[in-house]
Amino acid sequence: MTSEDLSQLPQPKFPAGKVVFSSSIADLVERGRFDPARYLRRHLKGDWGDQCDADWQSNDTAVKTGEEILMSVYYIDPALTLWILTESDRSVTTLMLPDEH
Repeated sequence: MTSEDLSQLPQPKFPAGKVVFSSSIADLVERGRFDPARYLRRHLKGDWGDQCDADWQSNDTAVKTGEEILMSVYYIDPALTLWILTESDRSVTTLMLPDEH
């Protein structure tokens, strides 16, 4: 993700910290097979993706308290699920595949 991509992000509900990609996500991006920018924007706006109501509520509470990891799940297609996790201290946001956790 370039600095220009990051400049297009909305005013976030929480700090993202350093944005990093797992090796699989980085590979997909480098090969032009996946652009994660729209999903990162959703995550930073508090759209937690394809999760149950309890997980949405847990994330909403964690945004306010700053005490828990924030996690979004996006089902991109049958072969690709993206996880985005922001650490509880909001120092790092990681984009990864579920099997890389």
